[in-house]
Amino acid sequence: MTIKMGSLRNFFLYNCLFALTFWNHVSLSVENELFTSVSNYFPEDGSDKKVKSAPLLYTNNHQSKANFDWIVIQNTTESLSLSEITNDNVKKLVALLSNFRKGSRLQNLTLTNMSVDWDALIKIFQTVWHSSIEYCTVNNVTQLSHIEGHYFDYSHTSMKALTVKKVLITDLYFIQDDLYKIFANVNIPALTIAESEMIHMRCPSSDSPLRYLNFSKNDLTDLLFQKCDKLIELETLILQKNKFESLSKVSFMTSRMKSLKYLDMSNNLLSHDAPDVQCQWSESLTELDLSSNQLMDSVFECLPVNIEKLDLRNNQITSVPKGMAELKSLKELNLASNRLADLPGCGGFTSLEFLNIEMNLILTPSADFFQSCPRVRELQAGHNPFKCSCELQDFIRLERQSGGKLFDWPSAYVCEYPEGLRGTQLKDFHLTELACNATLLLVTALLLTLVLVAVVAFLCIYLDVPWYVRMTWQWTQTKRRAWHSHPEEQERVLQFHAFISYSERDVLWVKNELIPNLEKGEGCVQLCQHERNFVPGKSIVENIINCIEKSYKSIFVLSPNFVQSEWCHYELYFAHHKLFSENSNSLILILLEPIPPYIIPARYHKLKALMAKRTYLEWPKERSKHALFWANLRAAISVNLPMADGNRCGEMD
Repeated sequence: MTIKMGSLRNFFLYNCLFALTFWNHVSLSVENELFTSVSNYFPEDGSDKKVKSAPLLYTNNHQSKANFDWIVIQNTTESLSLSEITNDNVKKLVALLSNFRKGSRLQNLTLTNMSVDWDALIKIFQTVWHSSIEYCTVNNVTQLSHIEGHYFDYSHTSMKALTVKKVLITDLYFIQDDLYKIFANVNIPALTIAESEMIHMRCPSSDSPLRYLNFSKNDLTDLLFQKCDKLIELETLILQKNKFESLSKVSFMTSRMKSLKYLDMSNNLLSHDAPDVQCQWSESLTELDLSSNQLMDSVFECLPVNIEKLDLRNNQITSVPKGMAELKSLKELNLASNRLADLPGCGGFTSLEFLNIEMNLILTPSADFFQSCPRVRELQAGHNPFKCSCELQDFIRLERQSGGKLFDWPSAYVCEYPEGLRGTQLKDFHLTELACNATLLLVTALLLTLVLVAVVAFLCIYLDVPWYVRMTWQWTQTKRRAWHSHPEEQERVLQFHAFISYSERDVLWVKNELIPNLEKGEGCVQLCQHERNFVPGKSIVENIINCIEKSYKSIFVLSPNFVQSEWCHYELYFAHHKLFSENSNSLILILLEPIPPYIIPARYHKLKALMAKRTYLEWPKERSKHALFWANLRAAISVNLPMADGNRCGEMD
């Protein structure tokens, strides 16, 4: 029993050693996981999906050092990834790949960190070309030397996509066609040569089946594919991060690519400084990326007429010319990170649906944008230096009416000017309608002015301001004439005890009662009366002013007739002016008859004020009280005046 068990154990060990030796030499492991098919990566049904570099699908991600001096990074039934390929182990690699003929399950091959010469690389490619591999990626090839012409058999291949990245050529002297024709004449749908400092690529010698071509991050120039008519099936061309300079030459390059739909020319040195040169683009081109170049407004004179999606980000565009050719098929336009000062209209973009103008120099975007662009479904206008003013109110109102067409509202829409509103979101910025509507503001100001004028006019009429202005002017002119005619007599000399102001309708009382009782009674009271003391030849106003100036007191005989007299008003005005200018107590009011308040005109507001504030003498109807009245009146006039003969009147009791 012990012998049998030992024999079985030895048999089991021998079988394990045999299995391990076999898998080491084959360098493949059988995996239980199913490999996800990549046939949809480049569909055979001819769909328009873009082809990208072949993916690495890791189902068993590990590294192991094989007996062939390379490193196995991935090893499944359908994918193989190897690293550290050199001239020393390239023959073993070719022998290994030769085992995967058509019908094998291996479809993806990735080779990284290769240090081989040209002959070895060609042998690897030739072996791959006649294997079951469909997607091959070669990354980081160094010390590529001894480049010379080789015959390459492209027939009977399963290849769909070849990706070559980071190739360093150390051979300084070689015939370029020996290198480029190997790749130019590939009979596969997709080719990528990137990050390899490639300066040129020749045109295929016959009609090429290439549908996807990626030459990004190289040193290609405007000479690429000029007058090349062999890329008739090419649909996607990626030339970003190269050294192209002329947009018109790029257009000529595509003019013979009859199937081209997508072109990426971003991150080049493109400009269009020759407006007289007519550009010729492929008529099938519908998507164009010209971002991160040196293009200005003239770019709109050199664009494909059938373009549907256009990317002009990060250029030097300041405006969209109104006279440009119409791009009737354009649906998406990206003008972000340019120098635009306003929203472009849709005069040349009748089908525009998406517009991006973020990060420009727009202060106050036009409010009529959606009216001129009725088909636009989304507008990206954030991150601009908005100036929060009345002009911006219409744009904010437009957002409320647009139904969410502004992308990233409200966080991306912030005031930059003025300084006091910096950082304020546009949704929180508000101004009154009056402040922003110039017409309404003008009408309001005009109405307020008219109301103010009407109020002033009413007050002037009600308070008789024109009359007072006229009287002040006459008083000023009288004083000026008196100064110029007799400057030595300007020092005032009182000649009368009182100046009498009365209405002509009350003249009987003045002549029969007032004058006789004051001038002919006890004491010598000198009264100034216009009938006997006005100087002929002088104006009435000048005579009134002179009499008031030469009189110690001014007696006003008040009655309903007085307030109806214009001249009485003049006399009261000048006497009142003297009252305030000389700060004297010179007014004596005699109420001859009661005056109802309602008959006093509005301009007699001074009279109303005087009667309300000052004591006045009321003429008594009883004769027994007349003596007391005259005694009070003489007491109010009490003053000594120099007489004509040099004597003085005695003071009155």
